[in-house]
Amino acid sequence: MLFLLSILYVSCSDDDGIKESSVEEGTEIYSFSFLKKDNLSLDNDIYLAIENNIISGKIPYNANVKNLIASFKHNGLKVVINNKTQVSESTINNFSKLLKYTVKTTDGRKEDFEVNITYFTGLPIVYLNTNGIQINSKEEYINGTVSINGGRFYNDFSEDIMKIRGRGNSTWGMHPKKPYQIKFEERTEILGMPKDRRWVFLAEYSDKTMIRNTIAFEMGYISNLDWTPQSTFAEVFVNNKYNGTYNVSQKVEESNNRIPLGDHGYLLEIDQLHRLDPDDIYFYTNSFLINIKEPELAYGSTEFNYIKEYINEFENVLKGNQFANPTTGYKKYIDVDSFVDWYLINEITKNVDAKDYASIFMNVMPGEKIKMGPIWDFDLAFGNVNYADSEYPEGFWIKHNSWYTRLFEDPAFVSKVKARFLYFKENQDFILDKIDSHSNYLKLAQQENDDKWNTIGNYVWPNPIAYSTYNAEVAHLISWYTQRMNWLENAIMDL
Repeated sequence: MLFLLSILYVSCSDDDGIKESSVEEGTEIYSFSFLKKDNLSLDNDIYLAIENNIISGKIPYNANVKNLIASFKHNGLKVVINNKTQVSESTINNFSKLLKYTVKTTDGRKEDFEVNITYFTGLPIVYLNTNGIQINSKEEYINGTVSINGGRFYNDFSEDIMKIRGRGNSTWGMHPKKPYQIKFEERTEILGMPKDRRWVFLAEYSDKTMIRNTIAFEMGYISNLDWTPQSTFAEVFVNNKYNGTYNVSQKVEESNNRIPLGDHGYLLEIDQLHRLDPDDIYFYTNSFLINIKEPELAYGSTEFNYIKEYINEFENVLKGNQFANPTTGYKKYIDVDSFVDWYLINEITKNVDAKDYASIFMNVMPGEKIKMGPIWDFDLAFGNVNYADSEYPEGFWIKHNSWYTRLFEDPAFVSKVKARFLYFKENQDFILDKIDSHSNYLKLAQQENDDKWNTIGNYVWPNPIAYSTYNAEVAHLISWYTQRMNWLENAIMDL
């Protein structure tokens, strides 16, 4: 009888939890989530992946990523962040930055887990607000505010007053996703770029990879050009509605942090009459219309007459019989190194507009030589056009610009082009790596952008072909660039 009672006692004790079998402690986190019941900003529960001690997942843009409560399970004694104990379904943390969760055991063992949360697409988020007023003019600014959630890599930007208008030509008139320009009252730093008043938001609508401008800029950064615009990608909300992924860029303009022309320098652009604004000041050479972008001048002024006469004098000498004379020829007027590097970047990319149409910038300081640059406007480069031979990776394009056609008649200029092309050829893998890194950076953003604008797989002017996936668009860019470099290597060395 006593034996039976003792068995019954042990059995009941186990069932009631009075006697528990010992569980060996470990250093593992085996589940991690954000539950809607603990986080009012969530629309649903979010479960994160755990692999190789990295806990990762994506949080929607309407969630308060800086104020989230995690639910997690582990087999250790406790979990800490910087020695602060973490309580599942209770402790609040800012998950906009990387966090290190450490599992500790009673006997002193520990293991770290990195929590890497992607907020929305991982890009900074820019909020443009005009109090509901439509941005429907390229000429007239409207008042508004801007604020930025910098995310993982940039500082947040508190709400500030700005003005905003549309910008661009075909990109403004033909496409539903509009490019913008904003202007601050004072010089302001945004997204880690040097302070200035005006910033442009490139929509990159025709370029489905969204990286052609950025890749061309990468070439500019390793060139001899004095300045190439900085830019960075961001998600943009206009009046609290998602408007897609934009390339936020420095503007091509006079500034100490951009093109330092001082009080007397000139920023010029080869342009077309129908593209000019009513107040633009311009002049003609025998070959081109030259738009004086900076400074503001009046027709007939001393400054206007100076630059008009100087550019025309250069062109006349260039087309003259003694153009290659090292003392009195074209070298007297131009900075040859800038002409070579500007040429090569635009020829490598086969930039459709840069042959003779628009966005062909140069700058001049009185008493100094003409410098080409900066480079600009490459969304229709790298074969992304269906109305010109620049669609194809074979064939010269910029070389047919009338100034460059003449320059290539000088063996000394050709020698410089050959030498500098080899430099860009040596950096081909560097550019390919940049294509990979920038496209990977946009892997979530491109999907959100396409969900908004539905461009992938559909024809967008002036694409020569519509690929069915973003990866296929990037693959085409890589293939085109590689073929282009191979063709140019043979063609330039044979000049």
